[in-house]
Amino acid sequence: MKNVERVELSVLDLVTYPEGGTIPEAIANSRALAQRCEALGYKRYWVAEHHNLEGIASSATVVLIGHLAGATSTIRVGSGGIMMPNHAPLVVAEQIGTLDAIYPGRIDLGLGRAPGTDPQTMRALRRGNREDDFGVLIEELEGYFAPAREGQAVKAIPGAGTDVPIYILGSSLYSAHLAARLGRPYAFASHFAPGELLEALKIYRAEFQPSRHLDRPYVIVGVPAMAAPTDEEADFLATSMIQRSLAIMKGQRRPIPPPVRDLAMAPMERAAVAERMALFCVGSPARIRDGFRQILEATDADELILVSDAFRFEDRVRSYELLMEAKG
Repeated sequence: MKNVERVELSVLDLVTYPEGGTIPEAIANSRALAQRCEALGYKRYWVAEHHNLEGIASSATVVLIGHLAGATSTIRVGSGGIMMPNHAPLVVAEQIGTLDAIYPGRIDLGLGRAPGTDPQTMRALRRGNREDDFGVLIEELEGYFAPAREGQAVKAIPGAGTDVPIYILGSSLYSAHLAARLGRPYAFASHFAPGELLEALKIYRAEFQPSRHLDRPYVIVGVPAMAAPTDEEADFLATSMIQRSLAIMKGQRRPIPPPVRDLAMAPMERAAVAERMALFCVGSPARIRDGFRQILEATDADELILVSDAFRFEDRVRSYELLMEAKG
């Protein structure tokens, strides 16, 4: 098992905004947060593709990656992830190839199988439901990233010959099998779907086939978190994330709500939130450190990618500062 001090910490940002906030403010805040997290020593800063979700402004993921990479200088920036059913592999190769040409050696490409939205929005994206073709889409994408061949009819320009690392994202056993077969790093979305985390990691490690990209399994575990100077303040601030999680489960899309002192939930709601946020690390640095330790004991993860949202941006920045402090 890896020690807390040795595990890598990264950031997953949905470019969220609170009730009463604006999208320009959300994007400016993500820029400032990326710069602060770079200074704190976080390994990577990922943004995730979502569509038609109030409170999330990360739909144009590639545009945001370029914006954040341009505002930083050392931290890796990438997608966590780009949802392949929504895109032609050639377009993804060209876009990521362009980013890699501008910011060489700093771009990550995390790929997801789900459309990242509802069926109506998926139809509006004009891609149809192609979840079952995920592996085929990745193989096509890898073909565009390979060095251009003599007589190749369709080339990614930019993109051909690009060696951007690809990460397989998922929240199911399917993605574990695929990541193992492809010999790629595996990031599990346990920040909102932890149910199959342990079984998925077991499959991934047992079936992993070394590739030219990776010689041993590499695991990233998604962790929802909220840190504050005291446990009591962290518990209070965390109610914003809990309220939003409950609203999502009810099919309600909303910006981040303000925290509340008395979070009233029915027993079934409380159980559902507890299941969805089973890895939620909340507290002062000491309690956060204990939470990290328990997750590492269960998963032996190489990296934790943290999702920390607060109603006030200054509380969010402070949370990421204290989360890194908790690592020691």
